[in-house]
Amino acid sequence: MAEKTNPSFVGMSSKGDAILGRVQLAPEVLEVIIGIATNEVEGVATTKGSFATGVAEKFGKVFHGKGVKTEWVDDKLVIDVYCVVRYGYSIPNVATDIQKQIRQTVYNMTSLQTKEVNVHITGIAFESMADTE
Repeated sequence: MAEKTNPSFVGMSSKGDAILGRVQLAPEVLEVIIGIATNEVEGVATTKGSFATGVAEKFGKVFHGKGVKTEWVDDKLVIDVYCVVRYGYSIPNVATDIQKQIRQTVYNMTSLQTKEVNVHITGIAFESMADTE
């Protein structure tokens, strides 16, 4: 999923009396931050990536930004997250927790305000019978 809709860097300027210069973030950095924040929410089984990321993960490569799409609309960040919820958890509660976690984490790490955090539940993860025996 991790589509790069804005290939340029996100720029921020210093605030206050001391102008130190400019800080730029690659879009991939935002996607990793969002992906990690999503997976920290209780009830999230995994984020939904593309076929290519699924194959690469079979060989041991980890994609923290999978299942995340970022877009800039009117100079504000719009985030779409695609994830799978564990069976037994309330989907509305998990989705709300994901939205709160992403907003807080993105703001704390980058000082960027988010316009929207859209959560797309793509499936339910059930425990296998082997795990319960």
